[in-house]
Amino acid sequence: MAAGNSDDAVLEMKDLYVGYYKDLNIIQALDIKARRNQITAVLGANGVGKSTALKAAFGFLKPNQGEILLEGEDILPVPTYQRILKGLAYIPQQPGVFKDMSVEENLELGGWTFRGNKRLVREKIEANYERFPVLKEKRKQITGELSGGQQRMVEIGRTLMADPKMLLVDEPTAGLSKMLAEEVYEMLTHLTSRDNLTILLVDQEIRQALKIADYVYVLELGRNKFEGPAAEFHDLEKAFWVS
Repeated sequence: MAAGNSDDAVLEMKDLYVGYYKDLNIIQALDIKARRNQITAVLGANGVGKSTALKAAFGFLKPNQGEILLEGEDILPVPTYQRILKGLAYIPQQPGVFKDMSVEENLELGGWTFRGNKRLVREKIEANYERFPVLKEKRKQITGELSGGQQRMVEIGRTLMADPKMLLVDEPTAGLSKMLAEEVYEMLTHLTSRDNLTILLVDQEIRQALKIADYVYVLELGRNKFEGPAAEFHDLEKAFWVS
């Protein structure tokens, strides 16, 4: 399948080798580009290195070889907290909301880096209420009392408080019902169309990911196997071994 144009790439991983041990690379010679204002999906069977790639991009894992570029800048020497300041954000598979705190308190935590500017914190919170009106209705409610989909909404809203350019999203609908999962996927599409965000999405929900993705990478044993525009992936059984 045809490779994409690198000129519009926000994040690039080039010839990447990553593992949890120095001599055991889960990812080998990986090449991925996340294109501006698009959803790029990384698909494949469990254990092929999809989440490992995101952790390397965010700085949780140090690659043994290769490059990671954010808008052309080499970010391998950049610690995680500075990658956040450069506009990179990470949403992990396991929800990271503070369940004993209210919705608004969770959102306020997303503005921690500029907490001294109360006006700006308020503006960012109100922007999230415009994106997610249900959060405004439930702003005083304890977050742990919300549905799984709404908790994901709080987590995404808290992440957006820092004005990221790009989201790394790991299995966003893990453990959610089909109805709630559809809400989350709709949220992600709105973030690219309405907020002009770039998203690199790791997912095992292949059919759903293909519905929202612009470009797709398929991994096998930590390596690139297929890539191309999502529209090219019509035969799921051949491309992804789905029965």
